[in-house]
Amino acid sequence: MGIHERQHITSEEIQELFLQGIDCSQVVAGAFAEELETDKNLLRKVSACFGGGMQCGETCGAVTGALMVLGIKYGHSEEGDTGQKQVMMQKTREFKRLFGERYPSCICSDLLGHDISRKEELAKVMEKGLLLQFCPKVVEDTIEILGKIL
Repeated sequence: MGIHERQHITSEEIQELFLQGIDCSQVVAGAFAEELETDKNLLRKVSACFGGGMQCGETCGAVTGALMVLGIKYGHSEEGDTGQKQVMMQKTREFKRLFGERYPSCICSDLLGHDISRKEELAKVMEKGLLLQFCPKVVEDTIEILGKIL
């Protein structure tokens, strides 16, 4: 049973974390602290620079947070460990495939239709309510997908 089933986090809880300054990448990475047997604060720190598409509208922070989780769980760390590298690559492909079934892109600015690293674009996203409506759903879905493949 994946951590998402034991400690399901709702869109409303994700919204509240956003309002408290915890970004999408941090919510995803931190949600798997117990499963990874890793300190939640450390996971949040490692993933802190990745919200808002690495703070420049690039790869969605929920996706980068998920890739960090997969790296911690399945990543290779020793020279010549091609077997573990293959496992990590397979899990990454599986995550990207499942994410792609739900969303047309993994690029933050494509998903939102705006680059939130630009002040005027962030204002539009806030005005449309996307940051507190759409983004929490992406995070919730990402956590669910990860729970299925861990």
